[in-house]
Amino acid sequence: MVAKNIIGIYKSGSTHWVGDGFHVRNLFPSNDLDEQISPFLLLDYAGPSFFPPSTQSHGVGEHPHRGFETVTIVYQGSVAHRDSAGNRGVIGPGDVQWMTAASGIVHEEMHEKAFAQHGGMMEMVQLWVNLPKEHKMSSPRYQTILDSDIPRVALADESGTLRIIAGKFSEKSGPAKTFTPINLYDVRLKAGRSTAVLFPRGTTTAIFLLKGSITLNGTQSLHEAQSALFDLEGEHISITANEEAALLILNGEPIKEPIARYGPFVMNTREEIVAATRDYQAGKMGHL
Repeated sequence: MVAKNIIGIYKSGSTHWVGDGFHVRNLFPSNDLDEQISPFLLLDYAGPSFFPPSTQSHGVGEHPHRGFETVTIVYQGSVAHRDSAGNRGVIGPGDVQWMTAASGIVHEEMHEKAFAQHGGMMEMVQLWVNLPKEHKMSSPRYQTILDSDIPRVALADESGTLRIIAGKFSEKSGPAKTFTPINLYDVRLKAGRSTAVLFPRGTTTAIFLLKGSITLNGTQSLHEAQSALFDLEGEHISITANEEAALLILNGEPIKEPIARYGPFVMNTREEIVAATRDYQAGKMGHL
């Protein structure tokens, strides 16, 4: 069985605020990663940041999306969502929100009221997942995935645990419904332990490390808030935890179509981006 080769290891390419509630480090599309990370479009790591008690609402207010999906994974804190399709939800530690913007949606993501009043640590990952052309103008969809709904697998030799957010692992399936084949794993590894993960040939694979230090394929180290991208060939990756580690594994089938992006819109052509902007300005994506 052939190991997947490491294409590169990346630190955050930019640091900025999203609204006034999420201080993020971006791993891609900064670092000049674009089509080679398909079907994924963006990974922002928010925090860990401490917010003092507040009576004001912090977060990112009303804004549109079209042509892709947003996946929000909360590790610390609590986030409230509402959108123009009438969906509302609150996700806390361990929970995931999978929102399909598709033809267009307007939403907001705010610190949940009780969390804001008490203050605390906020830590989360937001991932953008592209949609194939045939699904970009489909109806929006919203999935609240609670921690209790996500299957856990004990890794071999008591090396740690793996949560299956999407896709399959060890004959178990994650709850997220996806438009392209995607495996999304949230992994905890014990210090000094190793595990190996298998992937289909020809698929994009990346690892983002939230905590600790790991060695990949026995050769290269990955440290906190760094990501590793692997080539499309090969079938497995070996991971050794040099210290207790928390990591997110992304694996998906590339979408081999043109990408045109502008802010909150990701389509296939510039003309479709212009149309998305006009539709939003005309209120066709709705308002809160």
